[in-house]
Amino acid sequence: MSDGDYSNVIPTLLEGAPKRRASGVVQSRQPGDSSLKSRLTESRGLICGLILLLSLISLLSRGPYVSLFIGTKGVWEGYRLEKLFHSSNSSQPISSSSPDFKEKDSSLVPFTFEPFPLGSIKPRGWLHEQLKLMAEGMAGHEFDFYPIVQSNPWLGGTAEYSPLNEAFPYWFNGLVPLAYALDDVRLKAQIRNATRYVLTHQQASGWLGPEVTYDSSTLWARFPFFLGLMQLVEADSSFSPQVVPAMHKFVNLMHSLLLDRRNTSEVWGRARYADMILCLQWLYETYPENNAEVLIETMQRLKDYGLDWAGYYTERNYIFDDLDTISNTAGDFPFVHAVNAAQGLKTGAVDYRFTQNTTLLQSSRNGVNWTFQFHGAASGTILGDERESGLSPTRGSELCTAVEAMFSMSYLYQVLGDNAFADQCELAAFNALPVAMTPDHWAHQYITQPNQPWSRPVQASGLFWNVGNYAQTYGLCELAFSSASLLASANKYTAPNYPCCTVNHPQGYPKFLSASFVRVGRNGVGHALLSPASISTTLPDGTLVTVICDTNYPFEQTLNYTIESTDLFTFYIRLPTWSLSTPPLMSLNNSPYTPSPPNPHSGMLGILLTRGRNTLTLTLNPTLRIAPRANATIAIYHGPLLYALDVGEAITALPPSMAAFTRASPSSPPTIHSFPLNPTSNTTIPHQAHDYLINNTLPWAIALDPDTLVFHASNKSHSSSPASASLPTPIWAYHAPAGFITAQGCLIAWPLDHGVPARVPLPGERNCTGPWTEVVLRPYGSLRVHMAELPVLRRGNATGMRGEGRDGTGLGKRLR
Repeated sequence: MSDGDYSNVIPTLLEGAPKRRASGVVQSRQPGDSSLKSRLTESRGLICGLILLLSLISLLSRGPYVSLFIGTKGVWEGYRLEKLFHSSNSSQPISSSSPDFKEKDSSLVPFTFEPFPLGSIKPRGWLHEQLKLMAEGMAGHEFDFYPIVQSNPWLGGTAEYSPLNEAFPYWFNGLVPLAYALDDVRLKAQIRNATRYVLTHQQASGWLGPEVTYDSSTLWARFPFFLGLMQLVEADSSFSPQVVPAMHKFVNLMHSLLLDRRNTSEVWGRARYADMILCLQWLYETYPENNAEVLIETMQRLKDYGLDWAGYYTERNYIFDDLDTISNTAGDFPFVHAVNAAQGLKTGAVDYRFTQNTTLLQSSRNGVNWTFQFHGAASGTILGDERESGLSPTRGSELCTAVEAMFSMSYLYQVLGDNAFADQCELAAFNALPVAMTPDHWAHQYITQPNQPWSRPVQASGLFWNVGNYAQTYGLCELAFSSASLLASANKYTAPNYPCCTVNHPQGYPKFLSASFVRVGRNGVGHALLSPASISTTLPDGTLVTVICDTNYPFEQTLNYTIESTDLFTFYIRLPTWSLSTPPLMSLNNSPYTPSPPNPHSGMLGILLTRGRNTLTLTLNPTLRIAPRANATIAIYHGPLLYALDVGEAITALPPSMAAFTRASPSSPPTIHSFPLNPTSNTTIPHQAHDYLINNTLPWAIALDPDTLVFHASNKSHSSSPASASLPTPIWAYHAPAGFITAQGCLIAWPLDHGVPARVPLPGERNCTGPWTEVVLRPYGSLRVHMAELPVLRRGNATGMRGEGRDGTGLGKRLR
């Protein structure tokens, strides 16, 4: 299925992405380009000199040194997959020459911005309310009633949806940061009990998991479980005597298995191996336990075992063509599976830390550029209805993809420091994630369509690549609507399709929170992902620092900081790329403050603070931004928020009816068993859980005149309220965010295809079928049904994409 011309419509996030020729052939640089090599040799000399100079300045001024890593410019197996399989002679790690501002072993390249341990950062304001809703909603109660968590084979039960045995590890990886962000006693008890059970059932060989024999078992499910264990020990070191030895015991076994090339054929672990290397690097730096050599060797063997993402993210191998036009993509499927792609984006940075191979940095940037240029949703996630699906706004994006993309983008910012990575993380966090959840966090979608004027069963076959009719409806997971007529029309999947997102989505906001503050250099603290939060930490020189940020960002643009420290230190705030054209307004201790320009690479703006208590206020100046999308459509932003057409909503709540997968043994095929509302196990499905059908109440087939866009800061006035003012809870409810945009629009002829809006009418096909009228756009995350990519039609003029317009704040909009 090809929905028109989707080539080259999205600007690249970073420099360096190749451009298509008119013929569709990608211009490539030959590997033997001697001029490139000479430029690299010269640049490395300059870089080394710059590093020495900055190090000297840092020592003299006690200011932080910020390192800049500059790089050089089923049917799973197939020719392409084998071609990209890692060779075994990859470079081994060498000693690092980077400044030692971590006081840890130098064999790993230091982070540009080092993350703080889980638990150091606490949520405030609307983000705290979101995490509370998660704890009180589906995420916080899956252990109580949801069979594939409560009765999972990892915990001695039989309920699982896949032979991969990934449900429990997914849940664990998300619940740990949620529980410790909130200091929630109930959730921490769930984690303690689950951890105790799994560790006390570790096999003598070191194997972790429910499989009786591990010779043919997949390594993959251990990866998210290790991520959860890593976070658990960071948050509560009292777990280390039990957890750390168990981790090392499994690592030793995994090292042997990889050495013998056992357990190496399964694609999911090969595609997602970076998640485990990330954990091994944490062990190496914090709990090496005289096992450092094995840890490093296992990192290398995992890389050898894994898929070659760096090889894929080259002009020679990356698929720039519309995947729907390629007859057979089986050999490439591990690379174009959307969740794999979201996780794979961080692989180059993870590998770089132990190989110190700087070519991996450009590979990482290529991966981000090309993935979002050719498959990126306007909301910040990756379009893929299981496989990547181009740029058509009728195609969907998995909730799993959104949270994995957020994690990859935050990690890439920590390692490479490119401001665009943090921008992309915020974009997904404030748009793609909230739109896929009901405001109370008791139901979710499997996939979200950018243009989705209703949420109800559709004709999935021929529309999506591999999802069911109920994929974009909201529910718990694998729910069957109780209505007999709806059940009769359902295919093999029921609402909302596959269970992975039910157990995997809880990592989204908790990990966003844990990445929101970073350490900058040796003795600096930076606010990297903007949101209401606080941090208390001790810097390496002994300085005690507490930072409290009260803000309604991204709904408003003022951030108020209260900062206390026992000594002089530098505080940093990352300025989003969209804000850089207009300097922020700032005050320090109630006096106007003019800062130096932010770092052009990272966006970090530094403020040297004296000891004691300091107050800092920063106000960003967003304008309306229009991003061109496919087929002469546009997406509209204000700050980091995407705005979509408000099509109204009429919600029908249905009582849940749940089906869970159980297996006779962990290695046998799954079978479906129905669970009634009140199972004999005395487990009751909470009354808050529902399935939902949502229909529009306002016209959706609208073309906009972009010259008429006007932003309104609130429902009452154009002035912003103080950042300390409370926001409605839940903030992502329909009409809850105050800001909105008005514009002139008209109805156009726009047919349906498989029960959803068909391809966007091309410019020559657009004619008003009704009068021009005022329409309203609201934050995308607050609209369960919406139209986010709208065709352009100008009143009394031919269609076009001019950049002029009006903004209700008095600032002109700019093209993105």
